[in-house]
Amino acid sequence: MSTLFPALTDGPPDRTALRFGQRSLTYGELGAAAGALTGRIGGAGRVAVWATPVLETGVAVVAALLAGVPAVPLNPKSGGKELGHILSDSAPSLVLAAPGDELPAALGGLERVDVDADGRAAGAVPEERAAGSDPALVVYTSGTTGPPKGAVIPRRAIAATLDALADAWQWTGDDVLVHGLPLFHVHGLVLGVLGPLRRGGTVRHLGRFSTAGVAEELGSGATMLFGVPTMYHRIAQTLPDDPELAEALGGARLLVSGSAALPVHDHERITAATGRRVIERYGMTETLMNTSVRADGEPRAGTVGVPLPGVELRLVEENGTEIAAYDGETVGEIQVRGPNLFTEYLNRPDATAAAFTADGWFRTGDMAVRDPDGYVRIVGRKATDLIKSGGYKIGAGEIENALLEHPGVREAAVTGEPDPDLGERIVAWIVPADPQSPPQLRELAEHVARRLAPHKRPRVLHHVDVLPRNDMGKIMKRALGHG
Repeated sequence: MSTLFPALTDGPPDRTALRFGQRSLTYGELGAAAGALTGRIGGAGRVAVWATPVLETGVAVVAALLAGVPAVPLNPKSGGKELGHILSDSAPSLVLAAPGDELPAALGGLERVDVDADGRAAGAVPEERAAGSDPALVVYTSGTTGPPKGAVIPRRAIAATLDALADAWQWTGDDVLVHGLPLFHVHGLVLGVLGPLRRGGTVRHLGRFSTAGVAEELGSGATMLFGVPTMYHRIAQTLPDDPELAEALGGARLLVSGSAALPVHDHERITAATGRRVIERYGMTETLMNTSVRADGEPRAGTVGVPLPGVELRLVEENGTEIAAYDGETVGEIQVRGPNLFTEYLNRPDATAAAFTADGWFRTGDMAVRDPDGYVRIVGRKATDLIKSGGYKIGAGEIENALLEHPGVREAAVTGEPDPDLGERIVAWIVPADPQSPPQLRELAEHVARRLAPHKRPRVLHHVDVLPRNDMGKIMKRALGHG
């Protein structure tokens, strides 16, 4: 029996486990395909997985976990320099890929194993011998400073996070999950593929996200949707003219957004059109999932809910003092502790040591406030979203939400820049709804001051055609030239 995926041996063998587009595997077929592949990769050290959004990626990662071999998911959009760094750092002995996939020159020195995912492979699910502390995945973080670091995620972290989410989301084997997220990241791979498999349920991957694909899958028996804010923004824009999409979303059991904050404006537009509320959760590569709005809790736009079972969470001042106040105002850095954490940055003992406090708490670098009932509201990253202006600590996230409520604003980002009087002044970067008549600084400053407080109003305004985003839809503020 598989300790991570009991349904491979104990569940209904004819239930669909994975479906990518028109191709699918039942639990019986997945067990046979993954079991056959374990014979090829057992004892391989580490294996790289060319993580395209296809059936073979799911089979490859399941096989590696069954074999007790750490998998290194590779982003197919990575450039040669980044791939070269990841390969030299993680030193995989081979690369698993879908037959016919063209691999870049950076992978030329690795032995290639083509993954058979057509249900013909005949293998048995091996007895797992790996311990909970053994590495399951090495996932490379997007390197905002320096090259990406490989976060070593142990098997216990995957099990702990997925079981905590099952509790929070009432997630069962009857759920059918839809998503179109990339599979080199913990959101798309751990939550979106391994999550349903651990529950004995089904994942339907869209291959490429589209609102039509979401409508079709949720309208034909799927119960859950995972997405990032850019996807939900597209849904919110499409809903007024697409009654089929509105009906499909209205019938879903759970709509989950993550990887970045979903603007309150998009929450409200989706709820108004469908009657359903999107819930948010909070996690990162190094910690998997830390908090979530619960399925049986109060959905509250702009919050990421409460700590998951087994996760300890605290807010601290810059000097490390814990913030006791749950007042919805006092900003502190989130630190977490629990079985969901990574064990180390591969080959980086210095970075690993710096990431933890002396008493074992992980420094997330995320800034938040806590409401009186314990709900967590993230206001931004310590490095790019915490603005110290006029003696106040201000989170960029709440200003961005306020700006997005202005009808003349399509997209918004907020940064800080040095100011001789204030320390830092607030800078707004706006994609206008109508480029011919963009909103001006005074109008937006007054709009923010009315909603939040005068000291949170932007002092500088830049109109831009587009905001730079990464693969997961997060705005890359360093590319905006702040500071």
